[in-house]
Amino acid sequence: MIPLVAVAHGSRDPRSAATVRALVDRVAAAAPSVDVRVSFLDLSEPLVTDVLRDLVRSGHRSAVVVPLLLGSAFHARVDLPALVAQVPGLRVTIADVLGADLEAVAFDRLAAVADVTDPGLGVVLAAVGSSRPAANEAVSALARRWQSRHGFRAVAAFASAAKPDVPAAVAKLRARGATRIAVASWFLAPGLLPDRIAALAREAEPSVVLADCLAGDPRVASLVLERYATALAGMARSA
Repeated sequence: MIPLVAVAHGSRDPRSAATVRALVDRVAAAAPSVDVRVSFLDLSEPLVTDVLRDLVRSGHRSAVVVPLLLGSAFHARVDLPALVAQVPGLRVTIADVLGADLEAVAFDRLAAVADVTDPGLGVVLAAVGSSRPAANEAVSALARRWQSRHGFRAVAAFASAAKPDVPAAVAKLRARGATRIAVASWFLAPGLLPDRIAALAREAEPSVVLADCLAGDPRVASLVLERYATALAGMARSA
């Protein structure tokens, strides 16, 4: 089987890498016939370039890289292809990011900590933020979709590179009549930015409830394997 290389962003926070490794372990357990490897773009080890070079040394000539990323932003569109290009001798197909297919996971994480039928609920959908407007708009569109489907007030907020930030989002929700605030996570793993989101949310609303990050849900591992299978099918068609 063609190897599956899962690649996450990486973080200085060891909880992030540990969570990613646990996710990739679940992927490997669900697909015992596939050579599944974990890697990172930066800040954590092993780096994706080192993993790809190891595959070449092991005699592999093809690989599928599955980005453990939620948005199609700079890391997915620029960083990862550039790193893959540094490794000659390996035909690499980069699968789609996980993205909006994890909407149900994020909603269920929210529903585990907040009453989503509460008419007074205001939800901050917290994400990392990007310099690419389309990536931020995808998060804002998800918040609007939740509001339309479920009736609570919802606003996207970003940890960096985009507005609104969490305090501004909480203020918007209060102005629209929200009496209780919950923060939904659009992060795969814990780390410095989710911690920043949580701290700002607690400052803005001490009674806020915070949903967990997404990686621990078994559906995430299943989606990684779906992305791998779709990439394999594309490789077969182009062969």
